[in-house]
Amino acid sequence: MRETQPENAPLTLAIDAMGGDHGPEAVLDGAAAAAAAGLKARFLFFGDRAVLGPLLAARPKLAGSEVRHAPGVVAMEDKPSQVLRRGRDSSMWAAVEAVAKGDAAVVVSGGNTGALMAVSIFQLRMIDGVDRPAISALWPTPNGRSIVLDVGANVEADANQLVQFAIMGEAFFRALTGKEKPTVGLLNVGAEELKGHDLIRNAARILREADPDMAFAGFIEGNDISKGTVDVVVTDGFTGNVALKTAEGAARLVASWIKKALTNSIITRIGALLLRVQLIKLRERMDPSSANGGVFLGLNGIVVKSHGGADANGVKSAIELAASLARHPFRDEVAQTVAAVAKRAVNVRVTNQNSDEAKAAAV
Repeated sequence: MRETQPENAPLTLAIDAMGGDHGPEAVLDGAAAAAAAGLKARFLFFGDRAVLGPLLAARPKLAGSEVRHAPGVVAMEDKPSQVLRRGRDSSMWAAVEAVAKGDAAVVVSGGNTGALMAVSIFQLRMIDGVDRPAISALWPTPNGRSIVLDVGANVEADANQLVQFAIMGEAFFRALTGKEKPTVGLLNVGAEELKGHDLIRNAARILREADPDMAFAGFIEGNDISKGTVDVVVTDGFTGNVALKTAEGAARLVASWIKKALTNSIITRIGALLLRVQLIKLRERMDPSSANGGVFLGLNGIVVKSHGGADANGVKSAIELAASLARHPFRDEVAQTVAAVAKRAVNVRVTNQNSDEAKAAAV
């Protein structure tokens, strides 16, 4: 397994400066904002040197950072297979390669999600025992933040893969918050034990019986995500992505309603002026960019996917998230737990099979 940078070494972050809808200016502004907020790190910016050089020189907060020339750009419509074959001169490829070579502790990119996943798997490989990576998302709740995974890497997932997602999410939440025993729930159509299909019920049984150290809360429903019922919500990528995009759309709709309600008359405008400080705080809490940064879990390296439409503040959030994970050994925890649970899960399946056969014989 690749090691993170040594504890006493300066933290170095690889940034795909050409990824994202707002161009390299927003990426460098986000990095400068992170530095201004106190982040002690050196940035390696990957992209066209002729474009990035002047932008870097104009931002004194990024002094000591470096531009590494990578003229190719991965477009949002590019297929992952095309990027693997013909995209090795791209800023995305070079940024991930920096982590693979140990030049940087973590990579941040706002580029094509599928391509970034393919490039990351190809260069970094999977943690031993993990079948597929998962994309995690931070989700605002009354208690702070929860983690939802997978939100798009895998359209389908079997019981063992859901178990692996749960283990990865637990370790990630612990690394992010320091909470020793994060609570974990499986997203289902109901909280009752008999709800859902066999796949999700099998995953629940394995977690209960093969991972007794996990604070497994059983099944949760969709409304439990925003309530913060559990710290880690586990589901397949299809369901998770639909839930994430639905929540983002709902947040923007509510924000537009609030804005309209507060600006439709002189009286409401005066009221909005009086509540200005509280409204600014509310807007910040509802801003999706404040929780920007999806971590690709399951890889031998840390990859943070910034939202393609993120502005400088969103890029800042993704960079700060990446830096917070750079030196935490949560990937080692994942490897050890996955191996132990997989070993115990064999016994769980054998026991259940024998029990089913005994019941059938009795009938």
